Amino acid sequence: MDWFTRGQEQRRFESFVAEVTNDLIRTGYLMTCDLSETEDLVQETLLRTARRWNRVRSMDHPAAYARRILVNLVIDGQEGRKRRRNELESSNGALEEYADETANRVIRGIDARSDFRLALATLPPQQRAVIVLRYWEDLPETEVAGLLGCSVGTVKSTASRGLARLRAALNFNDHPVSYVTASANDRRRTTS
Repeated sequence: MDWFTRGQEQRRFESFVAEVTNDLIRTGYLMTCDLSETEDLVQETLLRTARRWNRVRSMDHPAAYARRILVNLVIDGQEGRKRRRNELESSNGALEEYADETANRVIRGIDARSDFRLALATLPPQQRAVIVLRYWEDLPETEVAGLLGCSVGTVKSTASRGLARLRAALNFNDHPVSYVTASANDRRRTTS
């Protein structure tokens, strides 16, 4: 009977993986801007989730648990990935031909917004995480704060600074950079 239970749990986990993988790839890619890196991070996320599956499966939102692991991996491993990226740059994109085709299809939809993606890549990891989770994943500020282990106020200020940097990078004509980055007191003085 034990083999039956194990097989049932394995099917539940496989179903969970099928359900969350595309969302994790999208979130990871927006945060790293590197498909092969994202695939590695998602694989590590699913491996860590599998190790704790007995506990995770009983959670109200196991996908949120997996997303939190992914976000932590992205933020915590930024320096190592940057170093590896510099080491691999000489390969002239030889790794891209080995990317998973399913992941490539998911990413092509995002690539249509390449200007946004490039601007997003210029943000520091914490700002990028807040912007992706808050506006792309459409999570409430309290959930983003919980995922990142910070206060709601930190999420709000980080989002504000990140949006200002995105506007500046994208050079929006309807939101002049000086207005976006000016303090509230400065804006009151210039508009009165």
